[in-house]
Amino acid sequence: MFTMFQEAASGMDPNSLALLGAGIGAGLSVIGAGIGIGQIGLGATQGIARQPEAAATITTTAIILASLVEGAALFGIVIAIIFKFI
Repeated sequence: MFTMFQEAASGMDPNSLALLGAGIGAGLSVIGAGIGIGQIGLGATQGIARQPEAAATITTTAIILASLVEGAALFGIVIAIIFKFI
């Protein structure tokens, strides 16, 4: 991501704003995923604390949800990288 910003700042060619947008898009995608996975972990921890006998089910559900959020973040990063080359 920092290389995209460095390339954008080094010269103001027509692609520099596209590189800047790709870097910002990738960064926001990762920030959103981090917040989402943190909320999933918070909910799973609170659920297990309230009902320890349901820990296996809650853990499985949390892992599935975290992978879905991570997949969405990966999709955002791929779109940002594709945007860089267009």
